[in-house]
Amino acid sequence: MSPRPGPTAPTDAAPTTLAFVESPVQLLNVLEWAHSAGATGPAGPAGGLTVVVLSPMDPMTRGQLRRMAQLARDEGLNVRWEEARGGAAAPFHTIGGLTGALRAADRIVIGDPFSRYVQLLLTITRARSLVVVDDGTATMEFVAQLAAGERLVRWHRRGGRPGLRDLAFAPVSASARRRLTPGGKRTVEVFSSMPIDSAPAGVRVTPNTFAWTRERFGPPRVSKGADLVGTSLVETGVVDPDSYVEAVRTLSRAHGATRYFAHRRESAEKLHRLAVETGLQVVRPDLPLELIARRGPIGRTILSFPSTVVHTLPLALAGTEVRVAVCDIDPAWLTENASPRAEGFLSGVTGTARDVHRLASVASTKPSKGLAATA
Repeated sequence: MSPRPGPTAPTDAAPTTLAFVESPVQLLNVLEWAHSAGATGPAGPAGGLTVVVLSPMDPMTRGQLRRMAQLARDEGLNVRWEEARGGAAAPFHTIGGLTGALRAADRIVIGDPFSRYVQLLLTITRARSLVVVDDGTATMEFVAQLAAGERLVRWHRRGGRPGLRDLAFAPVSASARRRLTPGGKRTVEVFSSMPIDSAPAGVRVTPNTFAWTRERFGPPRVSKGADLVGTSLVETGVVDPDSYVEAVRTLSRAHGATRYFAHRRESAEKLHRLAVETGLQVVRPDLPLELIARRGPIGRTILSFPSTVVHTLPLALAGTEVRVAVCDIDPAWLTENASPRAEGFLSGVTGTARDVHRLASVASTKPSKGLAATA
């Protein structure tokens, strides 16, 4: 059995609601959902909410998750930390230890419907109520795929041929998709800050306004300069690294940015190169950027490429003088291995963002592939 903190471990009684998270942003959005549902506060968790952290191996992600887990405990929620990937036997121990609670839970809250780990857990539960909270812009793709009856595939992998592992896991994925489709006595809610114009019949969409974040933190001290937000598009194989570094350098010089807030998945090698070649101060946040920005200090302008924060930061910073500006991705930056879906998806992330200033894409160092600029 995975180690669990003694004072914050759940009681022997099966919880009414189980929430599964694998990233700091997912846990933040579970807190936002719990706040909107009245499940936080000094009186303790309403409905027996227990947050199960399926811990990844990445050190930066683990660090942010531990900080977020403490915030959840401070809100009166039970937190169960699972070393879900700590060796070959860890998944068997984790799933075995959760089976009873999964079968007894009335409601399941998940942060990543594309996660194979979560999909496997969904095949065990008998819960009639399912809630999906944001795992970033992927929520938009999830809702679209659910509406179209398509298999669940992350946007940057769409268009490629499924591998052997995909084919072997297909029955589990199909079962999870069915459980995420409302029908009969089963209800599905999507709690999201993303722009979801249409959802499948029976799916209830609840807006995430980041009310908990605004109530608990800030308002921030705002400086005169600009900050730039990093992205993991290079690490996911979507954007060419040379083009990305040049874009960051050009954008930071044009707007006087001094700090670069790294995405938790950005490689140390790329961050070192950015610091050397752009002169930016690279900051590796210990909490999701929405909380970092809300606590401050933060630049008067926040520069970003298409990503989740162009949707979430305007909500978290509502009522402040901070401006969020988004720079389009030039199609010439895309790698030859990028999904055919990438260009349209990234353009859609920018185009649907509310309360942001849209910037033209900056010059690219890569030879053009003959595609029109998105700016």
